[in-house]
Amino acid sequence: MDRMLLVLKRSAAQETALQKLLEDQQNKSSPNYHHWLTPDEFGAQFGPAPQDIQTIQSWLQAHGFQIVNISRGHTTIEFSGTAAQVQDAFHTAIHQFVVNGENHWANASDPQIPTALSPVVGGVATLHNFISKPQVAIAAARIPAQYVPGSARPQVTFGSNSYGLGPADYAVIYNINPLYQSGINGSGVTIAVVGRTDINLQDVASFRSVFNLPSNQPQIVVNGTDPGDLGGGEEYEAVLDTEWSGATAPNATIKLVVSASTNSTDGVTLSEEYIIDNNLANVMTESFGDCEANYSQADADEISSLAEQAAAEGITYLVSAGDAGSAGCDNFDTESSATGPLSVNILASTPYTIAVGGTQFNENGNNSAYWSSSNGTGYVSALSYIPEDVWNQNCSGSTCNSGTILAGGGGVSTMFAKPSWQVGVPGIPQDGARDVPDVALSAAGHDPYLVCIDSSCTPNSHGSFSFAGVYGTSAAAPSFAGIIALVNQQTGSRQGQANSVLYGLASMESLSQCNASNTSGLPASTCIFNDVTVGTNAVPGEANYNTSSETYLAGVGYDLASGLGSLNVTNLVNEWNQGVSTSPVAATMATPAQGSTLVSQPTFTWNAATPSSDLSGYALWVGSTPVGNDIFIDHVPSTQTSDAVP
Repeated sequence: MDRMLLVLKRSAAQETALQKLLEDQQNKSSPNYHHWLTPDEFGAQFGPAPQDIQTIQSWLQAHGFQIVNISRGHTTIEFSGTAAQVQDAFHTAIHQFVVNGENHWANASDPQIPTALSPVVGGVATLHNFISKPQVAIAAARIPAQYVPGSARPQVTFGSNSYGLGPADYAVIYNINPLYQSGINGSGVTIAVVGRTDINLQDVASFRSVFNLPSNQPQIVVNGTDPGDLGGGEEYEAVLDTEWSGATAPNATIKLVVSASTNSTDGVTLSEEYIIDNNLANVMTESFGDCEANYSQADADEISSLAEQAAAEGITYLVSAGDAGSAGCDNFDTESSATGPLSVNILASTPYTIAVGGTQFNENGNNSAYWSSSNGTGYVSALSYIPEDVWNQNCSGSTCNSGTILAGGGGVSTMFAKPSWQVGVPGIPQDGARDVPDVALSAAGHDPYLVCIDSSCTPNSHGSFSFAGVYGTSAAAPSFAGIIALVNQQTGSRQGQANSVLYGLASMESLSQCNASNTSGLPASTCIFNDVTVGTNAVPGEANYNTSSETYLAGVGYDLASGLGSLNVTNLVNEWNQGVSTSPVAATMATPAQGSTLVSQPTFTWNAATPSSDLSGYALWVGSTPVGNDIFIDHVPSTQTSDAVP
C-alpha cells in the first residue's frame, strides 16, 4: 500500500493561535495583514515538535513501514507498506470489496492510533481507493468547425438557438475586457490545477491559438509515479481546468499537478498536499468532489487541516460546489432521480476554501439582444451581460421538469461551523453552519464551455476540426481561479482565504440595483455581484421537489443555490480593497444557561463605511431562564447584559 498519509494534529493552543493568525492576515489594521507563512514557518509554528515527529517516525519504522516524506508544514507523514503491516500497526484489516461492479480495497474498521501518539496524530487520511469524482459534465455532441479559404477565422456551426462560450465571450459577459485593456491579465501569478492524469499539451496550445490567446504553455508537474493519460472524464477535467484557468487569466503561469492514485490514497489528495506543502502557487483550483455524508468528522477535520495551511500561506483555494444540486451524494452520470441525502461537497465546504456554484443564462427568448449572429476576433459573439438564474438542467427560469439531477451544488454543511466571515449579507441562514456555495458562474449545458481535447482542434486535410462542449461547476471553478489571479496581479499580493473580502464587498451592495435574474433590465454598472434571484438547485427525488418549499430556492442576497451570485469582474478587481477588514468582525452570542436552546439570535452586520459591527435583533432561548447574554468580538468577551424573563 503506497503513499499512505498519516495526519498530524495541532494542539488546542496551536489551533487557537492559527485561527487568530488567519483573522489577522485578513485584517488591514493588524501587523500580520497579508503576512503569509512559508510551509516551513507553518510547520515550526503549528506542527508537532521535532521530537514528537521523530517518535512517530520511529514507531512507523518499527512496524516495517518505509517513510517517504515528512511534509514541510508538519501536517502529514507519507509512508508505504503492506496490508499486513497496516493490520499490525493500526489494528484494521484491508479487504477487497465490490461496489457497483467495481473492485475496491478498503479498511474493514477505523484505524486505531496508540494512546501515546494520539495528542499529535489525528489518524490516517485514507486506507482505501474509493476516490473523489471529476465534476465535469460533457455535451453529447462535438461542435464542428471549418477553415474556409480566404476567411481570417474558421467557421463554427451550432444548432438552432445554441451558443458556446469562448474566452472572448466570457470577457464580455462578465466584464473582464477593461482589465485586459489596462494590462491586468494574470502576469506574475501562478495557478495550480489539482489533477491525477496527464494531458496532451498540444490541445492547450491549439485552444490558445484558436481563441487568439497569447502563447503561454502550461507546465505539467508529476508528483511521484506518472499515471499517464487516463482518458475519459479524468482527461476532460484536467484539460478543462488547465485551458479555462488560463482563459480568464491569459498571462498567468498554469501548473497542472498530477499524482497517481494508489490502493490507499486518492491522487487528488496527493496533488493537494504537493501544491500546498511546496507553496507552488498563488491560487489553486480543484474540480473533484464527494459528499459530506460519506465521511466522518475525523475525515472532515483532516481535509480542513490541509486547506487551513493553504490559507495561512496565502493560497486562495477554489473548489467546484458539485453538479448534482443539493443531492451531492448522487451520481449525475447514472441517476435521473436522487436517492441519497441532502449533502454538500466536502472538498468545497471547509471554512478555508471558496466554493464555486453554477448559473445558467436566461435570454428569455430574446437571443439577438445578447448574442451576435456572427463571430468576431477570438470567436466572440456575446454582446453584453446576460441575465442569470440558478443552474438546473431541469429548469427554465422558475419552471422545472424532471429527467436529470444535473444542477449546481449547494446547501448546509453538517461538518463545519459557520466561519466568522460568512456574515453581513441578507439571506445568509442563521444556522450556525458553513453554507455553500460562495459565488457562482455560468455552468449550464445551455451554453457549454468550449475546449480542445484529443487533438479535436487540429484540422484534417479538409480544414475540419471540432470543439468539445463541457459544463458544470467544474468549468466555473477554474474560470474563477483566473479571476482571482487578476486580483492578485492588481493588488500585488496573494489573498489567502478571500471569502472575507468577497462577503465584505457583498455587504455593501445595493441589491435592488443588482438583480441578475431580471430579464427587463441588466444590473447597474456599479454592481460587483450579479445577484441571482430566480431558480433552485433542488433535483427530482428530493422531498418537496418542484414545490414552493423545495430546497434550495434563490432569493435576494445570499442563497444556498447561487451564493453571492456571479460577478462584474472589473468592478470586483478595482474595488477589491474596499472589502478588506480594518476591524474585528467576528461576533457570536453564547448560550447563557446550561440546557437552554438558542432559537433566535441577533444579527451582526459588518459596516465597512463606519467601520463597525452593528448588532440588531434579540436573543431568545427556550428550556431555561437566561441569566445573561455574552457577546464575543473575535472570540474575546465584549459586553454583558442581564435580562429577566417574566
